Amino acid sequence: MLAERGAIASVIAVGLLVLAALIAAYVWLVLSWSYSTGERAGWVQKLSRKGWLCKTWEGEMAMVSLPGSTAEKFFFTVREDAVAEQINQVMGKRVSLHYEEKVGLPTSCFGETRHFVTKVTAVEEIPLAPGIVVPTPSRRDQAR
Repeated sequence: MLAERGAIASVIAVGLLVLAALIAAYVWLVLSWSYSTGERAGWVQKLSRKGWLCKTWEGEMAMVSLPGSTAEKFFFTVREDAVAEQINQVMGKRVSLHYEEKVGLPTSCFGETRHFVTKVTAVEEIPLAPGIVVPTPSRRDQAR
């Protein structure tokens, strides 16, 4: 009877280890594979570090397609502190955010959105139409 209990316990232990390995492999696959990648341009309105246990940077960017139109909001997550610092440095300027969309993450511990920003670039010109651009004011121009 004791031998049967030991065998059942070892089968359960092996089953739990296999299940844990499968879950870890799934999470690794989802985090390393991107459903889509892209760029979005606009003005970052908010960036804050959030989370009870797993801290991530959560942000909001206003995207305006035409002057006078309603701004569409792009919600995003930043996992790297260095990228969050770059976004904080260009806050208030028009920026382009490079993102990767991750689908199938098991919890919100990895981030509140599916869009993970990996790179930020300050945009120097605002395109109004093909061939027509308006330069954004530099800090020197704003100080005058």
